[in-house]
This record gives sequence, structure tokens and C-alpha cells, in this order.
Amino acid sequence: MVRNKTIQEVRLQPGAKSSCIVGLRDGILHVRVTAPPHRGQANQALLALMTQALGVSKSDLAIIRGHTSRNKVLAIQGLSSEELKEKLAQSVAE
Repeated sequence: MVRNKTIQEVRLQPGAKSSCIVGLRDGILHVRVTAPPHRGQANQALLALMTQALGVSKSDLAIIRGHTSRNKVLAIQGLSSEELKEKLAQSVAE
């Protein structure tokens, strides 16, 4: 069985007061994490937040571009773009 793979651009704000998914603006997902941008801590916090919000395993998520930048590109296995948008809308509403 072939699994869906969806690509999503992310704008990450490390060192925030709280970790949350802010929302989608112009197709870019805005996310805040409390972890500092030091030694990949913010990237790990982003992946942890996204696995919880999307209900996928950590192995289904990967940062494919932007490891040292606030602008990142995530690859999400097992979700179509429509499913991704639905789950993100639920996460923002919470």
C-alpha cells in the first residue's frame, strides 16, 4: 500500500511563552515552541508538537529543509493535504 506524503511549509518561532500551532497564513503553518533554537531543541519540540496535533508517529514526520532556519519544510507521511488541513484546523481551535 502506498502511503500519502504531504509537504507543508512551516514558520517556527522558538523561545515562545507557550508551544502552540498558531494557524495557516498564505499556505504557511505558523508554530510557536518554548524550546530555544540551540542544538536542534526547537526542531525536536516542533516534531513533538506536530505528532501530537496530527496523531501520527514521529517516524512519519521529517524536516526536509530548514534545519537551521525559522522557515522549514515538513514531510508528513500517511496524511493527504485535505486530512492535514482538517487536523490543523482542529488543533488551532483547541
